[in-house]
Amino acid sequence: MSEPFYITTAINYPNGKPHIGHAYEGIATDVMARFQRLRGRDVRLVTGTDEHGLKMDQTARNQGRETIDLADEMSSYFREMCAKLDIQFDEFVRTTEPRHHEASIALWKRMEEAGDLYLDRYEGWYSVRDEAFYDESELTEGEGGEKLSPQGTPVEWTAEETWFFRLSNYQDKLLKLYEDQPDFIRPQSRCNEVLRFVEGGLKDLSVSRTSFDWGVPVPGSDGHVMYVWVDALTTYMTGVGFPDVDGDTFSKYWPADVHMIGKDIVRFHTVYWPAFLMSANLPLPKQVFGHGFLLNRGQKESKSLGNVTDPLELAEQYGVDNLRYFFMREIAFGQDGSYSAEAIVTRCNAELANSFGNLAQRTLSMIAKNMDGRIEAFEQADVDRDLLGKVATACGKELLGEFEKLNFSIGIEAWLRAVYACNQYVDEQAPWTLKKTDPERMKVVLQTLFIAIRDLAIAIQPVIPSKAAAVLDQLGVPENDRAYSSLEYSDWFARLTDAGHVIDKPSPIFPRLELPDQAAA
Repeated sequence: MSEPFYITTAINYPNGKPHIGHAYEGIATDVMARFQRLRGRDVRLVTGTDEHGLKMDQTARNQGRETIDLADEMSSYFREMCAKLDIQFDEFVRTTEPRHHEASIALWKRMEEAGDLYLDRYEGWYSVRDEAFYDESELTEGEGGEKLSPQGTPVEWTAEETWFFRLSNYQDKLLKLYEDQPDFIRPQSRCNEVLRFVEGGLKDLSVSRTSFDWGVPVPGSDGHVMYVWVDALTTYMTGVGFPDVDGDTFSKYWPADVHMIGKDIVRFHTVYWPAFLMSANLPLPKQVFGHGFLLNRGQKESKSLGNVTDPLELAEQYGVDNLRYFFMREIAFGQDGSYSAEAIVTRCNAELANSFGNLAQRTLSMIAKNMDGRIEAFEQADVDRDLLGKVATACGKELLGEFEKLNFSIGIEAWLRAVYACNQYVDEQAPWTLKKTDPERMKVVLQTLFIAIRDLAIAIQPVIPSKAAAVLDQLGVPENDRAYSSLEYSDWFARLTDAGHVIDKPSPIFPRLELPDQAAA
């Protein structure tokens, strides 16, 4: 049986259409899921929408509509984003679904049975936009003297009866978790932040609200709904069948291998979430990865700055695979990164169109024209074996090793070095000259490149799935020969030659991109 691998995105809060950060996180999670599938693992990717909380309720009331109608509309935008950006989830969980209410109530009862819930009165600062409570010491002062959360959002004083979770009981247990599992929080900068927060002392956490009713009802406590972060985090288990802990799905996939989240919600996932699970006597996720922000020309996007970009418009303008490649190549995953139309066009033209695309196009064109498209058995020289060795190392060792650690940009850089090595080999071997001086050597060179391009296309599939598939289609590589296991020794080439495989004249797969003003000129 193949090894299971369970990965999640943060459950998106749909108080508007998806922004560039949602797209970035979804793409990165999909890249990792595809990568693991190609390694032969039984992958489950879960995403969804977190539709409860005061923000959603207020927005609906301001628009004069039913909250569930707004939630239905907003959630549909996130499904559309996944479809258009080629993000292939296995389960899409909405927190308004009955199955999720059942899962949240089951978790609550487990924490209650552990003696970790008690009724009291809460008075303190709350950010509606963050759906988060903050201590006075965490607040800053805005330009007008108003109090702001660490995220720069407005806070308001809240006083109401509430259920509390005994978070203070879990300080030592959490610190031991971070010590025993140093990779539980990544990257290290996020881990350091969480350590400082927990070492500073944990207070019990308010986990219910009575000022509104848009949420999961607290069992046996009329008028209380669960704090949105209790039920939002539970979606990760809803997506694998909780509360049926003995069921095949939960038994196979839980605990999650990695939660992919933005750095602004690390505390909820690495302090509150593991504490809830410890209380409920359930296994903890193996890793939480807090990626950085995506900045528009170095600035965080906001409506007030007028720099908010629709990621689906970017994908329409430059192509889905180009956008996916740019995000994974340009930004060291875990750090903040910046993007612009010029940067997308420059990088994709240089690396996909000019380097990899041109390599594939001219190689296959020469095979189609000068060898009648026919693939034949051949004897390699040292220089040919040297090139294929470089490609095999980059694709079968370096890229795989870096992607396993979520170092996407480093893995792609290794892949690109192999692309450059192939182009250098073409320039040095000059098959267009060999056509006249040594036709048999020309065939060896072209077929060496044929093998190299096949390995390069297989390796980069998680990042540019449609474009890589198009290259492999033109090569004639069968779909059952496209997993990472086929990068190792296999008889795929011999089977092609034995079958008298012939390739057609190729069509360009990576056209050069243009900026909108250039296209209009």
